[in-house]
Amino acid sequence: MALGPGDHEVRKLQSTGGSTFTLSLPKPWILEQQLKSRDSLRVDWRPSGALRITPLDLATSLEKHVYFNFETLPENSLHDHLMGAYISGADLINIEFEEGNRQSLNHPIRRFLRATRGFEIIDERETRLDLRCLLNAGDMPLHSSLNRMYLQVTSLMRDVISVFEGGDKEFISDAEERESEVDALLYLIERQVRILLDSHLVATKLNLTRTQALEYANLARCLERMMDHAFTMTQFVVEYPQLIDQHTKDSPIYHVPEWQSALKELMINIRTRDSTRIEEARHQLKALQETLLAYEHTLLSKKGTSQWMAQNLSLSESVRRLCAYSRDFGEILLNMKISTEMMRVREVVL
Repeated sequence: MALGPGDHEVRKLQSTGGSTFTLSLPKPWILEQQLKSRDSLRVDWRPSGALRITPLDLATSLEKHVYFNFETLPENSLHDHLMGAYISGADLINIEFEEGNRQSLNHPIRRFLRATRGFEIIDERETRLDLRCLLNAGDMPLHSSLNRMYLQVTSLMRDVISVFEGGDKEFISDAEERESEVDALLYLIERQVRILLDSHLVATKLNLTRTQALEYANLARCLERMMDHAFTMTQFVVEYPQLIDQHTKDSPIYHVPEWQSALKELMINIRTRDSTRIEEARHQLKALQETLLAYEHTLLSKKGTSQWMAQNLSLSESVRRLCAYSRDFGEILLNMKISTEMMRVREVVL
């Protein structure tokens, strides 16, 4: 008999009438869920073919609590522990500390609140602090967060090109804020996926399977990596203004619009999932990678070294990385498309 979570057993169907089959449920599970005769159960037919049975009146407000004692944590690790709790799906975080250490908590907590979405301080005492997430994991569609990440990455790259073309450097003065925004959206998506894996209610509200949710997290990670390289390029522009003055027509920066065009096509195909268009975009990105690699080899073949050469090599590598992560993005889209089109066929054993 199945006595608890993780246990399993085999039960046989029984026919009750001409068109109805019944299956008895384990009594320990009935008692654990506090069910009684004639209570309603929700039955979901999952894409995998499995049936999921859930008490209809199951509380939707079950919370996950995390407790930290600041005095026992490793030094300077509070922020990392808070982020771990956030991504793991914690709803309430309790922090206890000695009265004289309250000031030491301010910086990591402010940093945590800036890096996350939905968490607020709800109670503050002399030796205890409570943080609660006010954002429901099912309220923000993952596609909306991905689209926001995409817009931040591409807008920053457009501004970088504008600076190379003579625009004001003020256009990229908020690059760090935009990078932080992309990081925060990645953390939010990772949090939602973790919660979705445990909660069928969140999965239903977001209208995603577990496999789809994991692939969305992979897409978000690709966009976050692209933003890292976009931010690196803004730092190059600020620290080495001579890059702008000495750039030529074959400079890597002039290949960015080709990357933008291919990535835009891939973003469109998150919904349409057209294999032909995805592959065309990936081939375009591969050709651009090869062009940039040839440019780097040409630079390295020239006699002598210079700071200008090193800077251009770094710039070219960042654009090439944008293409590489975009190709990964396209590969994930193909995986998602094929996953939804696979047929499940029962194997007949002779």
